[in-house]
Amino acid sequence: MPPKGTTKKKAANDGSTTHTPTLAEQLSYLHSPRLFKNPNYTKNANRRTKNLKTVLGQERERERVERERRRQERDSQAMDIYEVKKELVEVNEEIPTYLSIEAPPSVLPQRHYCDITGLEAPYTDPRTGLRYHDKSVYELIKNLSPSAAKDYLAARGVNPVVR
Repeated sequence: MPPKGTTKKKAANDGSTTHTPTLAEQLSYLHSPRLFKNPNYTKNANRRTKNLKTVLGQERERERVERERRRQERDSQAMDIYEVKKELVEVNEEIPTYLSIEAPPSVLPQRHYCDITGLEAPYTDPRTGLRYHDKSVYELIKNLSPSAAKDYLAARGVNPVVR
């Protein structure tokens, strides 16, 4: 309710005023054509989505059938052609799939991680052989009992030899 004494005068609506679009309406892409959408697209109602386990199972089955087919082809060939065919099959068996991706060993040196914190460890304690991240962890390692140090080394998979 406006305060007393202030009255707003209403403008006469003669129908000649036009709608001026707001800035949001001017910048809106709502009514512009979408050239990237196919206007004739209809969704396939019979198509189901598959989870990762199903996809990997189908991939494994496809690989098994392909290997079996290659094995039958190889067995049906004559002995003199067998050597040439064997080289071709070995090349074909190296096609990467989700299940058979392999990489050569890294040429970089292996990274060392702190046995206490799990961070990268540039230092090794000469007495216990534990790897550590910084001097605060080293202070903790110095106060460890030999049995605790052996447990940390065993968790890393090293034969614990604590002096």
